[in-house]
Amino acid sequence: MSQILAIDYGKKRTGIAVTDDLQMIASGLTTVETSKLLSYLKKYLETAAVELFVVGEPKQMDNSPSESEPYIHSFLKKLKNTFPEVPIVRMDERFTSKIAFQTMIEAGISKKKRQNKALVDEISATLILQSYLSKK
Repeated sequence: MSQILAIDYGKKRTGIAVTDDLQMIASGLTTVETSKLLSYLKKYLETAAVELFVVGEPKQMDNSPSESEPYIHSFLKKLKNTFPEVPIVRMDERFTSKIAFQTMIEAGISKKKRQNKALVDEISATLILQSYLSKK
């Protein structure tokens, strides 16, 4: 089998998570500068088989798109053009950052490390992916 890769897209940084080859476990992979995201993904897909991208879909509480959706939409076009053979699905990502932060507290991660926004983004991507796997 191949992996599923999740993306928590942000203007500055993007968190990435992947499954194992059996698609049972979601694990944080890394956080990359968004400006380098496509080149990172190209390099990653040279060595790993990815069958699906799961991209976070930020929404307001009333279910309307968040203000970052236009940036994500632009990225999705580039992603689709770069990897036309890999399907893309969207997953609601409401509260993932808050849940990620709470998870860090519960895991006993120090206050200094909790201020690392890159780690929050990576954990958020993992939560998006785990949510997808749970619904699958």
